[in-house]
Amino acid sequence: MTNTAAPLDDRPSAACIGVFDSGVGGLSVLRALHRHLPHSRLLYVADSGFAPYGERDEGYVVERSRVLTTHLLREGAQLIVVACNTATAAAVRALREEHADVQFVGVEPGIKPAIALSRSGRIGVMATRGTLASDKFRRLVSSHAQGAQLHLQACAGLAHAIEAGDANSAEVLALVDRYTAPLREAAVDTVVLGCTHYPFVAQHIQRALGAGVQLVDTADAVARRVQQLIVGLRSADVQAAARPARLWTTGDLATLTLVAGRWLDFEVETRQLPAV
Repeated sequence: MTNTAAPLDDRPSAACIGVFDSGVGGLSVLRALHRHLPHSRLLYVADSGFAPYGERDEGYVVERSRVLTTHLLREGAQLIVVACNTATAAAVRALREEHADVQFVGVEPGIKPAIALSRSGRIGVMATRGTLASDKFRRLVSSHAQGAQLHLQACAGLAHAIEAGDANSAEVLALVDRYTAPLREAAVDTVVLGCTHYPFVAQHIQRALGAGVQLVDTADAVARRVQQLIVGLRSADVQAAARPARLWTTGDLATLTLVAGRWLDFEVETRQLPAV
């Protein structure tokens, strides 16, 4: 089963939290934020019109991250969650330098918790090519993976297939089977979901790997970090915090609306963000 933490004890104060991803995958992080921080105002941008990030060069990802950050700050975000492993690896340092007065929380593959959970020390990491090739990922491995056997599995096309909105499509199932096969052969007992899209097909990944393999998703850890950081922020307007979460997309609005309706259990409003 996916590793999750117990819900957090939320404070009555609220903040306006902006979240962005290359597409709809970051909704898995938005879901955790709402569960643990229900009083906060949530804003989200799916950059589906410019996805996938995992197969783009670093400069492209940095520029898109700047554009989305600017939009969220203009809409009132007090803290930004970069809910994309590839964008975190490529752009979060530049964003922090350019917006020194704003807190940024990135996401990264859960190597450290996976090592703590693993019985055998054989750990699989499913992620995009961009994440696995990044300097940030190499530093993460160097810091935490001593003694563990990491089996890195680039999952080309999987995030894009999930992005279409049907987590049970034949294409998604075929890709999951393809990318879990090497991990089964390596006899891993723990697998890191290194892309925020992947929790939405966790049930298929679990089925393909077997019940004895533990899956690690870091969405709850991100929510805990955000809770720590919003303590020092001024409280957002109470009426604004009570409104539905606002979601934009640079891609197809109907797809975002459909996916949000399927994957989220709280009220949202969806909007088109003109391609910028």
